[in-house]
Amino acid sequence: MCAVLATVGSLSFLPDDRKTSGSGAVGAVEESRESGSGDGAGPARSVAPTGSPSASTPPSPSSSPSARHGGNGTASRAPGPSGSPAAPDAAPAGPPLTWSVDDHAWAHGCGHDYVVAKPPAQVPPPPAPQDARTWAATQGAVHGKETLVELSVQGKTDTAVVLTALRVRVTGRSAPASGSAYAMDQGCGGALTPRYFDVDLDKDRPIARAVAGNDAGTPVPAVRMPYRVSATDPEVLLITARTEGCDCRWWLELDWSSRGRTGTVRIDDRGRPFRTSAVTGLPHYEYDTLNRSWRPRSD
Repeated sequence: MCAVLATVGSLSFLPDDRKTSGSGAVGAVEESRESGSGDGAGPARSVAPTGSPSASTPPSPSSSPSARHGGNGTASRAPGPSGSPAAPDAAPAGPPLTWSVDDHAWAHGCGHDYVVAKPPAQVPPPPAPQDARTWAATQGAVHGKETLVELSVQGKTDTAVVLTALRVRVTGRSAPASGSAYAMDQGCGGALTPRYFDVDLDKDRPIARAVAGNDAGTPVPAVRMPYRVSATDPEVLLITARTEGCDCRWWLELDWSSRGRTGTVRIDDRGRPFRTSAVTGLPHYEYDTLNRSWRPRSD
């Protein structure tokens, strides 16, 4: 079984090693996604209104007869004679929100498993939480049993943006990854108090369901969407996706609405789906800090 959990709290800025960010173009219906380049902000696909010159407006020598599309997806007109109709106002550029993603968050800042297809003698010690992405990439590691995605969202201006829905898209399921499970339990930390969402990735149509949580003994009530964000009122969602029986590939879709505009942004691992694999039946190791070596874990 795989569950997804999200929480809302104050905005948390994460180290660049684990964080990606995004913003994109907008149209009547919008979809943005992150890429793996730079800080993670990626291209967006949009449907935006286009224009064409009126029949009475002759093209200038430097322009084509039809409307030219600028880099923001809106149409531009060739200059015409004095008194011709003015070009329509350009559509607002990009969705009215920004976001950052840490898909290598650990439970309470300390607990996490990675599946690595190497023997213990070839696996380095657990990293500090902020170095988890680099450690996992160099080891070819896959999230074991669960993936925690910390998603920080805020508006670009003081105008409210309503987050209307959070969906999960499972794009592939296969047999669990081979290898061994390595525990990252190396001290706890973190002050985030999120709102939680539960998602069962093993279902045919998984949904993100708001559930109650607990933060260091303090109950965190379940709060259903919609949420409101702005430049001064951010939200932090903590999504925990779990599986007991597959190597799952998935991403999130976040719907928004603001001032008559709506859109959807795709939340993923820098342009790739997130990946979570079951650990049932795999050898399980923990790190012995005294002897500086991995040892079998007794669960």
